[in-house]
Amino acid sequence: MSNLYDLIVRGGQVVTPAGTRKADIGVSDGKIAALEAELPGSAGETIDASGLHVFPGCTDGHVHFNDPGRTEWETIRTGSSALAAGGATSFFDMPLNCSPCTLDAGTFRDKLAVARRDSFVDFGFWGGLTPRNLDKLEELAESGVVGFKAFACFSGIDEFERADDYTLLIGMEKLARLGLPLMVHCENAEITQALTERAKAENRTSAREYEATRPPVTETESVAGLLALAEETGCRLIIAHVSTAAAADLVTRARNRGVDAYCETIGHYLIFTEEDVVRLGAAAKCSPPIRGEANRAEMWDRLRNGEIAFVSSDHSPSDPELKKGEFLRAWGGIAACQSTLPALLTHAWHGRQMELSDIAALTARNVSEIFGLVSKGRIAPGFDADLALVDLDRAYTLEPSALFYKHKVSPYLGARFQGVVTRTLLRGQTVFLDGKIIGEPSGRLLKPSK
Repeated sequence: MSNLYDLIVRGGQVVTPAGTRKADIGVSDGKIAALEAELPGSAGETIDASGLHVFPGCTDGHVHFNDPGRTEWETIRTGSSALAAGGATSFFDMPLNCSPCTLDAGTFRDKLAVARRDSFVDFGFWGGLTPRNLDKLEELAESGVVGFKAFACFSGIDEFERADDYTLLIGMEKLARLGLPLMVHCENAEITQALTERAKAENRTSAREYEATRPPVTETESVAGLLALAEETGCRLIIAHVSTAAAADLVTRARNRGVDAYCETIGHYLIFTEEDVVRLGAAAKCSPPIRGEANRAEMWDRLRNGEIAFVSSDHSPSDPELKKGEFLRAWGGIAACQSTLPALLTHAWHGRQMELSDIAALTARNVSEIFGLVSKGRIAPGFDADLALVDLDRAYTLEPSALFYKHKVSPYLGARFQGVVTRTLLRGQTVFLDGKIIGEPSGRLLKPSK
């Protein structure tokens, strides 16, 4: 008797942890029910994936969708649309730059209401760790946050204060008991602030002067301190957007001696150099800043060696007016969440012959495993049917009209990509097809299993 599925995706090259193989995917009730070559049976819907590669839907672990409160910058609706267009099926939204910030159960509920109404993909939320909400960590954990985010330096948002060493110590002790990770933006507060104030006083405001206010030592010094706290408290630590190979090396050495620590990096630290920032202007301004060519090459080495756990977008857009004027004073955030997978396919697969299974791990599997999302991250029976269908050979130039962001601003505009996401499925339902968002928002809240 033939099996009956809701959906069969036939004839694609399926990217699994064991490698890539031609197989059919049978989907029932939003889950992958079967994965076989020439799967017998029929379905209510069949998708011909011949000539395409089928990746697990990406999870972007680091976005700022600014919703609610700063929807003139970005919204969950526009941001999740962009993610779907880039092959992502879930995201973790940061506790800033929404307003108010996600610092207690009430602000969590407010954001949850918006996401349930507007998100085209599944979602999780980071809670904030600041000096003024140490007594709210338990209620945020109970609400279902995937983890907590702190800044070792000024966050750029006055209402989200940097975490001093006491706050970090007490907070990390609590998070170790709660079984949830802490992600930290690591830059030394005193050095970056003093160098920035001196540069402003001397009217040194160019892109190169901005980079000089945040030298690599500001990252490595901060990372070393956080690793010491993680070792002391037993808190799982994720270093956000690692920009230097030296910082990644510190985390690797700590892991080798038993510290529960991981590196996240962002596509722009692998794709661009400081020369590109000078050329592109404030659209490529971020913190920590994009470094030089030698460091970029070393970052690729760390990625290949498995020292970097996952790649996110750190999508942090703003009102375009905030990107105008002197570079040093412009908003420091990059709009990028639609381009993470295409950029890795272009530069890692085509450019450096990295295995497709490794790219899938960096964008899907590792994130799910670190955060305890038991149904996400791989193409296998029992997992959610979150799929990205990709034409690896098709090339295109990214034009403003293709972006789903609220503002058509990104350092990737004009870039040449090889690898097109043609279709994205969330739990077996098509949410993006051939350049268009399909259907209505259907994203669900993701909670970690502890």
